[in-house]
Amino acid sequence: MLRIAQSLENQLRDAMQRAFPEAAAAGQAFDPQLAPASKPEFGDFQANGALPLAKPLGQPPRKIAEAVVEQLKADAGFLDLCQEPQIAGPGFINITLQPERLAAEVQQRLGDARLGVPAVEQASPVVVDFSSPNIAKEMHVGHLRSTIIGDSLARVLEFRGHPVLRLNHVGDWGTQFGMLITHLKQVAPEALETADAVDLGDLVAFYREAKKRFDEDEAFQTTSREEVVKLQGGDPVSLKAWGLLCDQSRREFQKIYDRLDIRLSERGESFYNPYLEGVVRDLEATGLLVVDDGARCVFLEGVSGKDGKPLPVIVQKSDGGFNYATTDLAAIRYRFGSVPEGDGARRVVYVTDAGQANHFAGVFQVARRAGWLPDGARLEHVPFGLVQGEDGKKLKTRAGDTVRLRDLLDEAVERSDADLRRRLEEEDRSEDEAFIEHVATTVGLAAVKYADLSQNRITNYQFSFDRMLALQGNTAPYLLYAVVRIAGIARKGGDLDASASGALQFSEPQEWALVRELLKFDAVIAEVEEELLPNRLCTYLFELSQVFNRFYDQVPVLKSEGIARQSRLALCRLTADTLKLGLGLLGIPTLDRM
Repeated sequence: MLRIAQSLENQLRDAMQRAFPEAAAAGQAFDPQLAPASKPEFGDFQANGALPLAKPLGQPPRKIAEAVVEQLKADAGFLDLCQEPQIAGPGFINITLQPERLAAEVQQRLGDARLGVPAVEQASPVVVDFSSPNIAKEMHVGHLRSTIIGDSLARVLEFRGHPVLRLNHVGDWGTQFGMLITHLKQVAPEALETADAVDLGDLVAFYREAKKRFDEDEAFQTTSREEVVKLQGGDPVSLKAWGLLCDQSRREFQKIYDRLDIRLSERGESFYNPYLEGVVRDLEATGLLVVDDGARCVFLEGVSGKDGKPLPVIVQKSDGGFNYATTDLAAIRYRFGSVPEGDGARRVVYVTDAGQANHFAGVFQVARRAGWLPDGARLEHVPFGLVQGEDGKKLKTRAGDTVRLRDLLDEAVERSDADLRRRLEEEDRSEDEAFIEHVATTVGLAAVKYADLSQNRITNYQFSFDRMLALQGNTAPYLLYAVVRIAGIARKGGDLDASASGALQFSEPQEWALVRELLKFDAVIAEVEEELLPNRLCTYLFELSQVFNRFYDQVPVLKSEGIARQSRLALCRLTADTLKLGLGLLGIPTLDRM
């Protein structure tokens, strides 16, 4: 009800100014402090603006509220929209919308593909940096959160109308590549001469072999370090070996992204190499760069180490080399358009684990002090906690290894398949293998995504296949089943696509509860866009499903007649559309049967 809330806010502010014209003339600011009502019995909205006016106006808040309400009662436009406002407590103004307006809002959303969610008036380019695995290392459970949280935020921002650049800042540069390239040249030299002459196979095993040699063989170490210099210097053979390793990893990453329906544009650390010197020049020109023990640093304001001295962000090491901070600073310059060919973004969002919070806080401070952010631009870190096992410890395999992401997804689908086959047997239903495979895959992957997104991303969460695949509770299967239940109404003869011939009419409390829940959707999407918390959308969809199930269990739909039947079918249709759109913004497809 964003549009209604905005209209109400304007009407309330005007009423406050009319109630206290002298204060308005003197420049007193009036903020209605309009918010959704905390409980259904308080109406639809609550205006709390009388309380902070008590001191400047020198009157009790309740008396201020009474004066404002008198003005609202004289406003025909307000009374067309709302019932007579009520004063509660020390001066809260409770506002209930006219039933006809609520019904009209539902009717309007039935013919709207956006379900009442307005596109932003002034769209601005947004960069969302997420996933970001390292080349030659397999994607593991730690990449799960960044990948699906980043994807859901990108989907919401795109839906709101922002042009979004989804960037995969892969780790494709650095000293480890000297080790990997040296190993490749020595164990598979033919790969450098003939395309696809050798399959690198399990890159994780390849990395481990190279690392073992690096740790144990001094000559290999020396050659590896020389290889880094060659690579950074643009040696064509080294660059070809590097490219082979990147391509192999990229193919493996893409299998995961395709499976999870993730779209990304790769722009690795190597992309920013030409811009590293520009970072140093810019920071020197602004006077921020300080030489400390041979290294070039920017000392942070308000951040001290254990010795009480300001902590530095090292921009260039004493040996002349650059580091992650330099690359991230170069990326910020590029993304905000501080270089002519840059992205020109106005909001840049980094989705990484909470352990990198201090790193980004330091890098962001340097970027702001250097003046690289345009006026009004936003630079945000979206941190997330660990994925834990049911024992509360970091999720590991029984052998103590990091859980590979593809293995976790495989197990989710396998368990979903077993659950579905068991349920089909219990219900004495027969379905073909194509149906079982499709449903098991959809539900299994949805369960993994939703279990993650439904948590407050800032906290750790315990991973449990049993909980995430349950048909009850705040789970993907529960929400998917709600959509299936509504699809079943259509199969039983309920025409969900037919519009009511007249205005919708509702009389039952369960109907009005569902109407009000449906009309919250636009505000929830705007909230996720602003606060970057996907769990807010998950909570809303779960609560909507609960309200719908109560409505459907207690109010006859198919057995009702006339306008009541049409109005109730309209609520079913809008609920299905809202669940489908909301789940789609989380990256979760829906089913008609399961």
